[in-house]
Amino acid sequence: MFVGYISWCYLLRRRINSIGVMGITVGVGALIMILSIMTGFLEESRDTVRGSLADVIIEPADIPTFDGKRLPKSADPLIAAVLKEDGVLAASPRLSWGGLLIQPGGGGFDSIRHLKNAQGNQFVFAHIVGVDVQSEYTTTNLREWLTNESDARVAVENVDDPFARPEGYAGDEPWAWIVVGEQLAEYRGLHQGSVINLITVVPDPRNGEARENNRKFLVAGTFRSKDNEVDLSRIYVDRWELSDFLSDTHEYTQVLLKLDDYEKRRDTVDATLTASLKEQGLIVSDRVRSYEVRTWEDFRGSLLGAIENERVLMGIMLALIVLVAAFTVFAILMMMVTEKRRDIGILTALGATPTSIRSIFFMIGMWNALLGCLFGAIIGVLGALNIDGIERWLSATFEVQIFNRDVYMFSHIPAVVTPLTVISIVSGALLATAIFSFFPAWRASRLHPIDALRAE
Repeated sequence: MFVGYISWCYLLRRRINSIGVMGITVGVGALIMILSIMTGFLEESRDTVRGSLADVIIEPADIPTFDGKRLPKSADPLIAAVLKEDGVLAASPRLSWGGLLIQPGGGGFDSIRHLKNAQGNQFVFAHIVGVDVQSEYTTTNLREWLTNESDARVAVENVDDPFARPEGYAGDEPWAWIVVGEQLAEYRGLHQGSVINLITVVPDPRNGEARENNRKFLVAGTFRSKDNEVDLSRIYVDRWELSDFLSDTHEYTQVLLKLDDYEKRRDTVDATLTASLKEQGLIVSDRVRSYEVRTWEDFRGSLLGAIENERVLMGIMLALIVLVAAFTVFAILMMMVTEKRRDIGILTALGATPTSIRSIFFMIGMWNALLGCLFGAIIGVLGALNIDGIERWLSATFEVQIFNRDVYMFSHIPAVVTPLTVISIVSGALLATAIFSFFPAWRASRLHPIDALRAE
């Protein structure tokens, strides 16, 4: 009992101990907050990227097989085959193509201006995606995107048929209707009924040479995916309208799959599907890991891997702050042992054993660690949970944009606080402080009582 009491009294009487407490508080709090934010970035990126892709994406190669035959032009045989596979819940065909977005009239000059400017190309080049709406809803988050609430959104009138002609539209143009990303619509001033011109290049079936295709479309509404890249460039259209626009050269480019348990099957599904589809002549590749059958993580592996690497590096760098704080506790204890030599001698004369002396000074270091970890954990967790509001308040107060939401895929600062992360950081700080506190405590226990009492 007296060991804890004496160590606590030394901690309170020596105000320099507050430096050690504050150092550990800053280190633990910063580590919890930053790792929570980086974990939030990783999870939010996974959710955002996953929303525009399915569990598994099949992209048959548009090249002749080894026997000179070509794969079926229709997606129906491929869909029928994959729906028979174990674990596949749904499948949907998709036709993806690239093109240029040009606004007729005065908007065309703006498009030409961006074509001249490499930095503005993201507002001109379009990713055109042809979908079968109902089957697309079963594999991706398109329905959710069409119903996301936003002040800037131009909602489609009928989510079940987003490409239908709006009832209130009075024009008589015969063109097909499309749905564009919210940010693209906001930047280009598009609204329901706006006319856009899409220009692309397709192969000529007669000689294989490239030729230009040009067609006008009408905007039926917008979607909001919360992925800036998607919202700035993607355009959804009915798959058969896009196929007709491409002169019937393609009916689909991908088949998206929804699995019953992605986490369980993600490591084997690509190899299983590759072998099965190759045997049925529906894909070309015969490799175990085919470029034609990939999970959504394979598509965006480099992005997710980069965020994970950043999280690890940030953790290592911020852990150094905790080590510096623990070393500060070491320096404070070493100085205290030197200054308290007479006190050590008195305690020894009163019957304190070397183990008790060692425990007293060791407990001083641990009090620093316990208080620092407690305050740091509270500050780190609260800071991480409220980081988006804190950033907005700081940006408004100091009129400085701290977090540029146009740069990232999402419009807020995400943070995910996991108990395991908090426990690991606190445990690491306690262990580091315990290691740095042991030597000063051991040195104090080795002082001879006579030498200690002679100390001036």
